[in-house]
Amino acid sequence: MSGADADPPDRDPGLQPERTRLAWRRTTLSGTVVAVLAVKAALHGGATAVSVLAAALCCALWLAFLRIAHGRIRTLAAANRPRALTPPHAAAAALCTLAFAVCGAVLVL
Repeated sequence: MSGADADPPDRDPGLQPERTRLAWRRTTLSGTVVAVLAVKAALHGGATAVSVLAAALCCALWLAFLRIAHGRIRTLAAANRPRALTPPHAAAAALCTLAFAVCGAVLVL
């Protein structure tokens, strides 16, 4: 039997899936802190319509990111060899992060 016909060896993921799960949890915790600080900033010193809208958007973004992260954490925990993060989910997580930054800038300015 030649080397090209042999099945590839099983991949030993080691602790990589667990580290990735923990990274998603840390990122979710960071998003929680951002949402709480956004609400605090919106209500501090008198709430304006723009600040309340930005804080509400931060909370909605936090919920969206939480859903993406929870789905990824469940996927990583369920399988020995988890499937890759799909591009739409990766793009949505990145967009949530960027939108958090924009909302923060609106609240600070």
